[in-house]
Amino acid sequence: FVVTIASNGLGGLEAIEKGDIDAVLMDVMLPGEDGFTVCRKIRDKSDVPILFVTAKREDVDKIKGLSLGADDYIVKPFSPTEMVARLKAHLEVHNRLLGKRKQVSDVNTPDVHIGDLRIFISRHQVFRGKIEISLTGKEFNLLLFLAQHPNQVFSKKYLFEMIWHLDALGELATVTVYVNRLRDKLNEVKPEFTAIETVWG
Repeated sequence: FVVTIASNGLGGLEAIEKGDIDAVLMDVMLPGEDGFTVCRKIRDKSDVPILFVTAKREDVDKIKGLSLGADDYIVKPFSPTEMVARLKAHLEVHNRLLGKRKQVSDVNTPDVHIGDLRIFISRHQVFRGKIEISLTGKEFNLLLFLAQHPNQVFSKKYLFEMIWHLDALGELATVTVYVNRLRDKLNEVKPEFTAIETVWG
């Protein structure tokens, strides 16, 4: 990896604006604006993977970071090998969904079409009716997985392992956060999106 280092959030945002940044590793506790604020600003500009690396281990901090658009939350102390493995996993998914837009025989035919929901895999686009829904890589991957497995019930642990490809122990809140984010974005278009159901127990 070629690493660009920023000592504060402003420097990180400037690096993002210059381009050629494929992923962001960031602490929550930064001088000036905190990592949560910087994360939100990055997500407004870019869909690159964002991984928090922090000593803040409370669930509320994890949920807040993920809800603001972060793709992962790694708590110190951690194994450098684990961090690199997670980074590579996020880059692989991001590149597969966003960077490698292969030509298909009919780019106007959706790969998944359920009600007013249309998903174009190679173009990484989601529409409700004629309105495009902007999703991050992980949000897209989760929606696509659910859409390709209709009328099936999956545990949070199973979804985490399938979408994030990591051990789900202690990280199940991630799935809840992402499902809620998906619902919120899909509900930006009327009528209410009800295809994703929570089955309690």
